[in-house]
Amino acid sequence: MRFRQAVYNSRSLWSRLSNIFRFRRMRGKAARRGAVAVEYALVYAGIILPLTSMIIFTAELLWVWNSAVDYTNDGARYASTHCWQPDGANVVTRMRENTPIMFDRQQFIDGQAEIEVRYFSRNAESGELEDFSCDGSECSRECIPDTVRVRISGYEFRAFMSYLGLPPVPIPDFQTSLPIESAGCSPDSEECLP
Repeated sequence: MRFRQAVYNSRSLWSRLSNIFRFRRMRGKAARRGAVAVEYALVYAGIILPLTSMIIFTAELLWVWNSAVDYTNDGARYASTHCWQPDGANVVTRMRENTPIMFDRQQFIDGQAEIEVRYFSRNAESGELEDFSCDGSECSRECIPDTVRVRISGYEFRAFMSYLGLPPVPIPDFQTSLPIESAGCSPDSEECLP
């Protein structure tokens, strides 16, 4: 009986010792596993997250840039096919009502970003462009300029910057010049579109 007891005790002692060593080995792996988690958190917070944010910020900025270029092109196309008004109010109104979907769209609608419409006529002697003026009625065949220029100025890219407390990014002026196509006047009648 004592022999069995001694064998049992030696086995239990051996199993106890092996459990202790196994626990120490596991604790070492767990400690390494914890260090890897800390390293990953530092790399994620210090490199991956800022890099991803920069990519998203740049994509938003380029989207707005492309939209603003198309926006000025559409405004100039509209101005070249519709009636001349000295202040370009018909073009500005249409552009404010048909602002493309983009970040900071409200700046174009509210007027924080300025829309300027200027009409030009070509000087017969020098061939240079001069500001257009006409004594006739605004929407008639008497007053048809040669060229129109639409410019957007004063736009600041604010999306995403407010979260970080950074100042907005000023964007350069966008402008498009086109020759007048019909000025909204029908060749068959005296009617002109405003």
